[in-house]
Amino acid sequence: MDYCLREIEGKQLHDPLFTEKMSKIKSSSSLRYVWVTGPVIVGAGPSGLAVAACLKERGVPSIVLERSNCIASLWQLKTYDRLRLHLPKNFCELPIMGFPEEFPTYPTKQQFIDYLEKYAEKFDIQPRFNETVKHAEYDRVLGFWRVRTVGGKGEETEYVCQWLVVATGENAEAVVPEIEGMGEFGGDIRHTSLYKSGAEFKEKKVLVVGCGNSGMEVCLDLCHHSAKPSLVVRDTVHVLPRKMLGKSTFGLSMWLLKWLPIRLVDEFLLVVSRLVLGDTSRLGLDRPQLGPLQLKNMSGKTPVLDVGTLAKIKSGDIKVCPGMKRLKRHTVEFVDGKMEKFDAIILATGYKSNVPSWLKEGGEMFSEKDGLPKTPFPNGWKGESGLYAVGFTKRGILGASIDAPKIAQHIHSCWISQPKHSFPTISIQSPP
Repeated sequence: MDYCLREIEGKQLHDPLFTEKMSKIKSSSSLRYVWVTGPVIVGAGPSGLAVAACLKERGVPSIVLERSNCIASLWQLKTYDRLRLHLPKNFCELPIMGFPEEFPTYPTKQQFIDYLEKYAEKFDIQPRFNETVKHAEYDRVLGFWRVRTVGGKGEETEYVCQWLVVATGENAEAVVPEIEGMGEFGGDIRHTSLYKSGAEFKEKKVLVVGCGNSGMEVCLDLCHHSAKPSLVVRDTVHVLPRKMLGKSTFGLSMWLLKWLPIRLVDEFLLVVSRLVLGDTSRLGLDRPQLGPLQLKNMSGKTPVLDVGTLAKIKSGDIKVCPGMKRLKRHTVEFVDGKMEKFDAIILATGYKSNVPSWLKEGGEMFSEKDGLPKTPFPNGWKGESGLYAVGFTKRGILGASIDAPKIAQHIHSCWISQPKHSFPTISIQSPP
């Protein structure tokens, strides 16, 4: 018998309630069970790593479950090669450990991945890879969370814990819209999560659908590789210069918000943007009625920080198109009735949360519609019965870095008030 299991059995002699709960869990099925003395964190992206590190600093052990085979799988496996952080590095640091001083203001994709790898190493975070959470539910009879996973070889495990941290974030699943005629198109149609470089599209006509930061950068990348990109703009969009008055636009906005109401800061951003970029509506990029910061707060829609795409639109290297109506054989029909041939279509249509597909007791905290916390930032990090959320603030890594210490502090306060959780993690194999 495992030494840890013997320790738990010794405790059972003094805690009849604990004995009853554990016996019910062990006899419920033939699954492999793991009793976790600390919290279970679902997701080994920046948000999950941040919580695990903050917990480690407070002496609270945790288990991180990750469906992929690496940390930060979105960054490592589903991003294009030219990607850099859109915000200055000081707004993208995780708690406790900053970026190396020699890193540029806007670190590259690989530099950011290296930073995350060193972060995990520093805090000895060792996620359990290739474990996909299929079901998580709070058992009100037992008083514990039960987290069911499926491993790479199909083996099933159920983790039993008192605290569950949802760190899968807003970008868990690619959003692929249904477009009439997709089966007839015949050319390459892929989401940006499968796009790496424009090198494979040299001299080809490519339609990029979506005018957010990713869509704009993919168009720019295609231009750099001698492709012929067009950009579908279906909605209004705020395009801002990445720098204003010699400072990052984001950093300047955060500083101004300390002194001025958001409406005045928005007016300032729009005046400077018009002076630097000109009237974007003449390029087919109409601005929303709400200012960029107000729109971000209300809908989560992030303004585009221009890194050179606008100049390519002005020069005609990137063509702006209206929304699509349907696809035909290597042809796109637009809503204005015009038709044009393309070799490939890149869907820069974003991502969504997958929380509703696996969290069965999150209705009070998470919306079933979009899988995001119902309570807006800065109070959406804590739910009921030991449930927490990180990475859902619509404020990127900065939001996760604000919430992670709060979560760790709250769990730690519960941890120190319940000495029984000092017991080591145990693995229980139920009889067949």
